[in-house]
Amino acid sequence: MELSEYDARHVRITDAEEKIHTGMAVYLPAEYCRHEYGKDEAGILVEDQLFLRSQIASIEEIEEHGTAELWTKRLILRRYRPEDAEVLHKCFGSDEAMYQYSGWNPYATLEMSQESVKGFIDSYRDEHFYGWVIESEDVLYGTVGAYDYKDDRIEVGFSIVRDCWGRGYATEALKAVLTYLTENEGISCVTAWCAAQNIGSRRVLEKAGMLLVGTETAGLMVGDRIYDKLIYEYKAVSA
Repeated sequence: MELSEYDARHVRITDAEEKIHTGMAVYLPAEYCRHEYGKDEAGILVEDQLFLRSQIASIEEIEEHGTAELWTKRLILRRYRPEDAEVLHKCFGSDEAMYQYSGWNPYATLEMSQESVKGFIDSYRDEHFYGWVIESEDVLYGTVGAYDYKDDRIEVGFSIVRDCWGRGYATEALKAVLTYLTENEGISCVTAWCAAQNIGSRRVLEKAGMLLVGTETAGLMVGDRIYDKLIYEYKAVSA
């Protein structure tokens, strides 16, 4: 079997003990395994578990649904974990700039953050709930998710840690999510909104390929401030 063909693909592995493992595959050539693990053969990494070629009885590409792990050039989009709550509270809940234009702050206190993360994890039972943490090399950069699926439409939202603004992470993650939702999940239309004054979010939505389709004048109230609400859409190619 040529393991390199499964790199960055969702796979089902049956190991030598006939146990089944599924997830996003990362191909590791023999040279890498030799350097990192002292093993002289290629392998596949699935959800942090290494399977050497000799340990794999069979491997096949599968189509995953729901919040499947996604990889981009620089980022990993993965499911929430309980330990994310503390980081999200520190990086998001305590920074007013993170919710200036939405008023939505589920991480305001550590307790709220823990409850929010638990809710996200519990929601993975719903095949039309999508919630990802954006990270690279175990550093959390932000979150992205899609919610309120109805009539073959779903709304997407994202947030990036302030120290990482301007690096293109939000655009890179959103592009991956839009492609996944329309091509893998078969959702015909993905929507998003932002305040007209939120220049950063507007640029991300447009760079990711979303189109401005409407404006609700004074349609967004955050605290005592009122903004025009911009409505964006991204449609599947076949839609």
